[in-house]
Amino acid sequence: MGLIRGRVGLLSVRLDEEALAALDTIAAGRLTRSEAIRTALLEAALARRGTIDLDAEIQDVAADARDRAAKAEISEFLRAA
Repeated sequence: MGLIRGRVGLLSVRLDEEALAALDTIAAGRLTRSEAIRTALLEAALARRGTIDLDAEIQDVAADARDRAAKAEISEFLRAA
């Protein structure tokens, strides 16, 4: 089920050896397995959102004619140097 609008759900997963080793690394003796899994999920979601935000910014810059002109000017300057 997972987390749904403030509700806590139960999730069952099968982990292979690599995933179990990763879970042990995340927990590192300080977290329960549940805490480690929640931490990993939240960190992965934040990283993915950051990538999506960066992709959107790259597309905005690429669509901006002034930015493209500045890039062309810098490229020409570097080629001439």
